[in-house]
Amino acid sequence: MITVTDLVDSLGAGFLRTVVAAGNAEVHDVALAEPGDAGGQPGELVLGVGVTDRAEALALLERAARAAAGGVVLKSPFAGDPQVARATRELAGPALVELQPHTSWAHVVWLLRGVIDRAAAPDTSRLGTPGPHVDLFALADAAAEIIDAPVTVEDAQSRVLAYSARQDTTDPARVSTIVGRRVPPETLTHFRAGGVFRRLARSSDPIWTPAGPDGTLPRLIIPVRAGGEWLGSIWAVVGPPVPEERIRELRDVASVLALHLLRLRAEAGIARRVSTGRLRVTLREGAAPGPGALPGPGAAPSLPAGPWRVVAFGSPYEAGDVRRQLDLWESVVRRFGWHEPLLTDLDGLLFGLVTERPRGRRPVTAGGMADAGAGTLGWLRHVLGEVHARDAGLYAVAGCPAHSPDRLPRSTAEAGELHRLVAAGLLPLHGTTGLLLMEDAWDAVVVERATAAIGIDTGLLGGPLAVLRAHDEEHGTPYRATLAAWLDHFGDPQSAARRLRIHPNTLRYRLRKLDEVAPVDLSSPRVRLALRLQLTAMGTSSTQGETPGPPSPPPRP
Repeated sequence: MITVTDLVDSLGAGFLRTVVAAGNAEVHDVALAEPGDAGGQPGELVLGVGVTDRAEALALLERAARAAAGGVVLKSPFAGDPQVARATRELAGPALVELQPHTSWAHVVWLLRGVIDRAAAPDTSRLGTPGPHVDLFALADAAAEIIDAPVTVEDAQSRVLAYSARQDTTDPARVSTIVGRRVPPETLTHFRAGGVFRRLARSSDPIWTPAGPDGTLPRLIIPVRAGGEWLGSIWAVVGPPVPEERIRELRDVASVLALHLLRLRAEAGIARRVSTGRLRVTLREGAAPGPGALPGPGAAPSLPAGPWRVVAFGSPYEAGDVRRQLDLWESVVRRFGWHEPLLTDLDGLLFGLVTERPRGRRPVTAGGMADAGAGTLGWLRHVLGEVHARDAGLYAVAGCPAHSPDRLPRSTAEAGELHRLVAAGLLPLHGTTGLLLMEDAWDAVVVERATAAIGIDTGLLGGPLAVLRAHDEEHGTPYRATLAAWLDHFGDPQSAARRLRIHPNTLRYRLRKLDEVAPVDLSSPRVRLALRLQLTAMGTSSTQGETPGPPSPPPRP
């Protein structure tokens, strides 16, 4: 199932805007509000088609709340009316969603039903079920007939979504575009230098481009927009003049195309949200209803063959905004070939699921990079090495391998723990390529877990450190730092003294004096371990309280 928030976010602000959210209200159908009806049913998104004033809007909201509907869609000015918004919050019932005034109810019903049905249905795209992509090719053919020229349909990222069957008039750029399903970089540079994309983003007017280098033919470009948002464009290999009535017909095709592009974007957004939601459940609960499958039908991909590792991704950008982190890392991993990345947010962090191939199964590419398969641990190590070299703020940490789905929650917890230690500066990434495994930092994790359990004051338990701390604070003595240095260097006075930058005899003198203040049996391994953990919990380092300088002379007898 999908929520009202998912649905609104997927269609975009050009069509819908959430005025009052309603938590995780789910939607499974769309209903048209009829005067005097019950205001929908549980899980329905009610469209206020016949609402003409504030009173009708308030009455519809009350009926929808009684019926436990998921949300109510109203047009302006009723959706933005402060009284209507306030009443929605007081009802604590359905979400209030605003439909942009330029949008027809018929179009929004088609879009919403298509997206909801797609989210609820199994993934049958591999069986050749007709959908928006098939419609795009039909629209490309219709545009080609109107303009009497070859046509391609592209999105705002210059990716080819469809092209007409007719491609008799062509040039090298057109061939590369269709074969590669993306406009070649050199062609993009040519059009960008001519200001084409800047005009596409700002205006709905047709654009003419003259012939260019390397045999590039002139083109007529029709922007595809919805709600002021640039979604894509129609490109025809044709030069002027073109009759004005044909350009008007092309713009009509662009209006229809806008609805299809919105639906495609919404379905992709819903598919990603459904997939991330199901992966989130798997990482948290470790449940999989079948051999290697994520729970539930539909958009979520199957788990690859294990064992797996859960990875937590980090970035200094957009801190605290896990949705933006998801967009960032999804862009990164897709750029390196992971076209269906297993990424999701959980408890405010961004997690991914990668495969760890057993030893002896590490293929090597021609370039020499081991384990090159997208979505594997070796592949991720290569990706992090590439991006970390250019941006040291991007990193990933991974929990221990999970050999069965029920072990995924443990790996998730470990990855989250490593992420928190790195973010707090307690676990440096120096010397790594941006990927840190639990096996590389297990000792730091053990110490942090122990010191976190000890506490600063309650964890002293009558031991000598409470007395030593009081003495240091009252007399300015460095007894705790001295003891920490001695413990860190295995009781070696030479090494500990060098750490403190004092003479070894000074170290021995301090140890005798601190033993007089608070007697302690340093011959006991258990005592030494307990003292070091307590000192760590107190934040005491082996240099605390010391001022760098030359070693001090030995004390006088």
